[in-house]
Amino acid sequence: MVLGTSSGVGKSITVIAICRILRDSNENPVPFKGQNMSNNAWVDLEGGEMAFSQAIQAFASGKIPSSEMNPILLKPQGDSTSEVIHLGKSVGITSARNYYQNWFQSGWEIIKKGLSKIIEKNYNCRLVVEGAGSPVEMNLIHRDLTNLRIAKYLEANCILVADIERGGVFAQIIGTLELLKPEEKKLIKGIIINRFRGDISLFEEGKKWIEKRTKIPILGILPSLNENFPPEDSLDLLERKTATKNPDLEVGIIKFPSISNFSDLDPLENEEGIKLSWVKNSQNLDKFDVIILPGSKQTIKDITFLKETRLISSILDYSEKNGNIFGICGGLQMLGEYLEDPYSKEGLASSHKESIKGIGILPLKTIFQKRKTTRRIICDATWPCSTKIEGFEIHNGVTEIIKKEGEEKLKNIFRQNQLGWYIDNNKKGSIAGSYVHGIFDNDQWRINYLNLIRDKKGIQILDKNHKPYKIKREAIINNLANQFKKHINISLLLN
Repeated sequence: MVLGTSSGVGKSITVIAICRILRDSNENPVPFKGQNMSNNAWVDLEGGEMAFSQAIQAFASGKIPSSEMNPILLKPQGDSTSEVIHLGKSVGITSARNYYQNWFQSGWEIIKKGLSKIIEKNYNCRLVVEGAGSPVEMNLIHRDLTNLRIAKYLEANCILVADIERGGVFAQIIGTLELLKPEEKKLIKGIIINRFRGDISLFEEGKKWIEKRTKIPILGILPSLNENFPPEDSLDLLERKTATKNPDLEVGIIKFPSISNFSDLDPLENEEGIKLSWVKNSQNLDKFDVIILPGSKQTIKDITFLKETRLISSILDYSEKNGNIFGICGGLQMLGEYLEDPYSKEGLASSHKESIKGIGILPLKTIFQKRKTTRRIICDATWPCSTKIEGFEIHNGVTEIIKKEGEEKLKNIFRQNQLGWYIDNNKKGSIAGSYVHGIFDNDQWRINYLNLIRDKKGIQILDKNHKPYKIKREAIINNLANQFKKHINISLLLN
């Protein structure tokens, strides 16, 4: 089990690296995180929701992602409330204040059920378990579901990860260990120090001091790595900086307060010649070659944000100048003219009384339903090219075309109806949107869409046979594992 001195110290990438190292050693690793809080979700083959970070860990393990790898997913939706997902299925809404009173016992049973399902499916596997935040939040420790309770239940060999870049690494480590009970401290078998900058040999005395004080070996010190793995928390997105210099295309991403499924953007972030920038204030968008409206957990609240910040005026002005705009899921819904929430499923509690105006660029109307759609999908795209698309849907709304004069300009992106639409100005830009999460993972579709923009701007088009995104993702995972093998005592870690 991988525990951390706090959130964001590198637990997720440590699990990714260990899973890949174990897979390459012909072992049978399976990732597991009892409870995760994230709006960056994945849908498994049975239509179950799980955190995207566990899906990446499954890829590193050579496994197909499945919701028992993350039996509890909490999806924040503002006002200190979250949607509760148990083994892939939505089971209710809770406030932060009432969560542990109402959901603690059932949550623990779901975690144990998830573990049992993994063991049943994976004979003689090695679990690689990720904790959450810090295991010693003393005001919360009596109701902790996903750190020490799991560690003790499994009698897990635990690794403690600390982040030296944050400063105070000695206090991080010693403070965490001092707050553990003796039986808990016995479970900590090694320490990893993450994100060291500079000459690692200069920390040798510090390493010796920690080992002498704690009687626990430091398994290794990792340098700061710049791998493009999606963060758990959307707040961390603002800290991500693109390394692309002199880009061919600049992409503006609208940073909603309730942004979700931002892993949809990873293939663009890993595409050569593209620079991604976050947009959260009203501004002139003309410098961008394309504007993307990503997914939203609270579409109507985020429409209100666009209006309050006057970003909606910036987007409308950009569209009138024939700019390229693409919306994904909630972003697609916002591009339409109206949204209705008769069951108060998203956004404002009073929104069922009237239609909420969208941005109004596409002649579409969305009505939010009682039940949301979650499913894997394979469909056939007809624009900007004919190709097979794989992805998934997570949405409450059903979107329909508003019949009026001129709607013949609106065309389906896919042979299957109600998955996405576009309006194309052959000389300039296009306005498009899709319900398919992971659409940019599809290489032929992504390349043809980007080439459509490049061609209209007179920029050299991409080679349609260039390296697929999944191969790039595998290279990132392999590089991460190689860095661990280089800097971490792997034999000590695994034995």
